Amino acid sequence: MADVILKTSKLNKTYFGKVDTPVLFDLDLQILRGSFTALIGPSGSGKSTLLNCLGLLDPQTSGEIDFDGRLISAQNVNDLAGFRNAHIGFIFQFHYLLPEYTAYENILLPCWIRGGRPAPETGREALRIMEHIGIEKLKNKYIAELSGGQQQRVSIARALINRPKLIFADEPTGNLDRESGHAVLDLMAELNRENNVTMVMVTHDRDVALRADYIYELVDGRICKFLDVKKMGKTATAAAIESRTCLIEEP
Repeated sequence: MADVILKTSKLNKTYFGKVDTPVLFDLDLQILRGSFTALIGPSGSGKSTLLNCLGLLDPQTSGEIDFDGRLISAQNVNDLAGFRNAHIGFIFQFHYLLPEYTAYENILLPCWIRGGRPAPETGREALRIMEHIGIEKLKNKYIAELSGGQQQRVSIARALINRPKLIFADEPTGNLDRESGHAVLDLMAELNRENNVTMVMVTHDRDVALRADYIYELVDGRICKFLDVKKMGKTATAAAIESRTCLIEEP
């Protein structure tokens, strides 16, 4: 039986206002532990909204999320802050690093939020991560002194510091040049493969999506395709992405 770390049942999301705007409709999906899953789809299809719901940043309107055995129904997202900080890491297109702190201090911020001043062993873990991803020499540099690719590596280290079960990435290379983007993707793939970190990534780039194990395509807030890249092969998967025909198969 597949080891599922995250799954949804009839997940819906509507933004309420003067005009109610439904964005996600009855989504059923599952993320396998240790997998690398890409979420694709045209602009406005609901990819980032889905990522925010799965990452417990934005509560769903209805439906359920099962996160590693914990059933999460619609509720105030603030109630989930501690759980999110302990089990989930985030990497965004815009890294949201704090310019008044050094790279090392930015990496430790989730630990400060979780429990106050980090223990010495946590500091050593931050240095170990920095060394592993090639930014140990940037420890005392401030964010404005770093290149875009270096800043994104700092944000990856920040996402890893609490040893999350799952990392969500929203267009993590969208603000980088091609070379830096490929380096960041290589790093994410390495972390997924060697550390068994489950990753879910939103991307609009087909070539980036083809690096994943599985691909979900959203169209108008609904799942149009589920693609098993390893099973289908990259050539067939690329053709399926280009096709306008919906294709759903359980992972």
